Amino acid sequence: MVVYTSRTRTDTSSKRAAESHAEFLQRIAGPFWDQVRDAINKWSSHLPFHAQPGLRSRLLDGNSDANVYSALWEIYLHEMLLGSGCTVEIEHQIGTRGKNPDFLVTRNGEQFVVEAIWTAQRLGDAVSDSLPPQLADAIDTVPSPNFFVACELIRAGSATPPQKRLKAELTRWLASLDPDQAIASYEQKVPLPRYTWQEAGWCLTFEAIPRSPGRRGDPTSRTIGIYPAISFDDESNRVFDAVKRKGGKYGDLELPFIVAVGNAAVFPIDENTETALFGTSVEYAHGSTPAFGRRSDGYWTATRDHPHSRVSGVLIVDNPAPWTWAKSSPVLWRSPHPRSLPAPVLATWETAQLVKAQVERRPASSPIHTALGLSEHWPVGDAFPKGHRGSKADCNST
Repeated sequence: MVVYTSRTRTDTSSKRAAESHAEFLQRIAGPFWDQVRDAINKWSSHLPFHAQPGLRSRLLDGNSDANVYSALWEIYLHEMLLGSGCTVEIEHQIGTRGKNPDFLVTRNGEQFVVEAIWTAQRLGDAVSDSLPPQLADAIDTVPSPNFFVACELIRAGSATPPQKRLKAELTRWLASLDPDQAIASYEQKVPLPRYTWQEAGWCLTFEAIPRSPGRRGDPTSRTIGIYPAISFDDESNRVFDAVKRKGGKYGDLELPFIVAVGNAAVFPIDENTETALFGTSVEYAHGSTPAFGRRSDGYWTATRDHPHSRVSGVLIVDNPAPWTWAKSSPVLWRSPHPRSLPAPVLATWETAQLVKAQVERRPASSPIHTALGLSEHWPVGDAFPKGHRGSKADCNST
């Protein structure tokens, strides 16, 4: 199945704020991104024929980034299972509720079920409203070879702001500043240069942050370097909710059941996953010897006799995306519930399990890229070679 057609691509600019992820992957040019598209095309063709049209539709959905990311997560899982020597059936009806989980997997004559879910950390209340995508794109095109800009939206007008005048005034202000002088003043506890722009009901404040000398002089580099401070939803609650949503969906499967969570988080922390699944860690003082325990607020520790025991394990990959596929190791969090069927462990999976209220980790015996048929440093090359604009939204190293 071909998701991305072979054609001449010339636009190497980074993902625009107003651009969907599907549109970006279709447009972006360069050898790095050709490798990504080739892998997606190849892996998609490994799915059964009946599953390919729906997957292709989701990958090309310009109206939903969530559809794109969840489809990428599913083809990653499918390819990893195939590359681990498993056979995989797609949406095979199983369980007491007559529904169809994502993957029925067979390995060495034994079967288990894998259900995929991709979940993203949601932004909470921002210090100020988020910039409209078109406005962020306009500010990002202002030439600023000597400064990054921190931008905060104080007040939004009722109509589209006059972008041409905003860009002209911002360009003049930045050109009037000396980065070395700004650094010297800052070292003397003088605040960085600030500028407030007001027009047509809009009010934005900008702070000029000097680039280091080695990073100056490139007129095509990004201008916006810092957005307003933002709060995020609680990661442990999000993982808990994702597993709970999938864990009880199929009734009794009579097979080991793994919920695979693509955990898109700004700052993924293992302790949050640990709390979500095993409960909050507590320390009790008994004389001079501390004792450790778990509160009954985790997925597997919520109650003693609970249907959550149907889930044998939770497989988590933090920030799964094509540029992290070959680098980020999956971690299988194994159920401590005595009624759970044991979860199988593949060679490329790290494991985490509860031993006397403490989490015991074991490394994978093989790197993940071996199961995916990729090189260790795939995709090879730079996503945005020097002289082209990069974006924290397109290609994260995490």
